[in-house]
Amino acid sequence: MTLSDMLIGCAVMFAVTYICKALGLLFVKKQIKNTFVQSFLYYLPYSVLAVMVFPAILFSTTYIWSGIAGTLIALILAYFRRGLLVVSLASIATVFLVEQIIALL
Repeated sequence: MTLSDMLIGCAVMFAVTYICKALGLLFVKKQIKNTFVQSFLYYLPYSVLAVMVFPAILFSTTYIWSGIAGTLIALILAYFRRGLLVVSLASIATVFLVEQIIALL
């Protein structure tokens, strides 16, 4: 992934987040009481971020298997509510170890 790809990704994430918030402020004068619409507007930026980041997680490593292993470790640790630093370091270490093991084979 090049720097220009990352900048374009950041610009798209900013635009989606800003548009969701701005449209809500411009067109909705009353408080939104519908829980479905509230949750949709709340989670939309997170889902866009996840969709943009997930392919990069898998394909930024030398072998796709190391990306899958790192993702699984991160998901398991996040499920058990470990901190961001612990999740990040564990998934990085997992990717490193899996790549070393694959390189030896």
